Amino acid sequence: MFESGSTTFMILCTSLVMLMTPGLAFFYGGLAGKRNILGVMMQTFVSLGITTIMWVAIGYSLCFSGGEGGIIGNLDLAFLNGIDFDAPFSGADGKYPMYIFIAYQMMFAIITPALITGAFVNRVTFKAYLIFLVLWQLFVYYPFVHMIWGGGILAEWGVLDFAGGVVVHATAGFAALASVFYVGKRRDKETPPNSIPLVAIGTGLLWFGWYGFNAGSELDVDAISTLAFLNTDVAASFAAITWLIIEWAREGKPKFVGLLTGAVAGLATITPAAGFVPLWAAMLIGIVAGALCYVAVQFKNKWGWDDALDVWGVHGMGGVFGTIALGVFASSAINNQSGLLEGDAAFFLKEVTAVLIGAIYAFVFTYLMLAIINYITPVKVNEEDEDLGLDASLHGERAYDEGAL
Repeated sequence: MFESGSTTFMILCTSLVMLMTPGLAFFYGGLAGKRNILGVMMQTFVSLGITTIMWVAIGYSLCFSGGEGGIIGNLDLAFLNGIDFDAPFSGADGKYPMYIFIAYQMMFAIITPALITGAFVNRVTFKAYLIFLVLWQLFVYYPFVHMIWGGGILAEWGVLDFAGGVVVHATAGFAALASVFYVGKRRDKETPPNSIPLVAIGTGLLWFGWYGFNAGSELDVDAISTLAFLNTDVAASFAAITWLIIEWAREGKPKFVGLLTGAVAGLATITPAAGFVPLWAAMLIGIVAGALCYVAVQFKNKWGWDDALDVWGVHGMGGVFGTIALGVFASSAINNQSGLLEGDAAFFLKEVTAVLIGAIYAFVFTYLMLAIINYITPVKVNEEDEDLGLDASLHGERAYDEGAL
């Protein structure tokens, strides 16, 4: 007999994480220029379909079967072979069905590559993106899920990542930076966000969904899941206000987009540490996240890296710092793991090493993968299509019926 409370909790958390992908589409869609709203939203939404097919076919098996102590799993559970619909999930003492764990992890797989799309807005062909979506999961996301969450080599080494600092944000953020370097700059970098209210709606959905992202990663209903929930909100709030204050002081006006971006930076940064650090550490992590990610975005702008929607500065640097912060602030009184402040320098070094491996590998592989894809189909759109906008040139649609206005 399954526990109805635990089963309901995991169904709710899975639903919340699913909602983050449409939220991301609204967030990116609002920030994009009005000729490229649908293009970036399409890239996000299509992951719901393609990633689900991949996950059921091979993804879950490659992440969570076989290969203990290795880099990737095997195909023993391909198409969920041998998993009955009423089989219990052993990781939570059989409190809920295995199927809901499979679905929960699938939602992480869906949103992770979609995060990257904000970096190359209105520059990448849809065919190339579809190939990218498949290959990036096979060669970046699945191995890191297995190595850290699936009993692979990094897990055996003692690396922890509560909800995806390395697995999700560092890999996606540095893959985004590699894609920026490969595809080059936009021809028109001055286009303002087409709808800041849409950005706000997206941020709200992301913030709301992130409770399932982090609290659900305890995979149980207990004190750790509630701590992760509160740490998530606190870090996001402190980061949002920190970003707002810094930008207000530097530019003379409080910016709404800055407040929203700061919140997302805090959410990304607390993710790996949410279930391992005390509440006071979440406050400090939020403050540093708001400042660090703001500085990273300014650094990117200074060097002319055309990461259109600041994926590297927010998710990449947030994921790296959050993982390092886990190594510093983890408390044995909370989740049986001490950090640097409690004298465990070895754990701190493991976290630093793991996030560096993830960031460097994702960057190098993504750059090389795009070069290979370019031999199959052009990665970058031509100048005519870019000037027209991808909504019309690639998809034959427009977000707004301007003729009726």
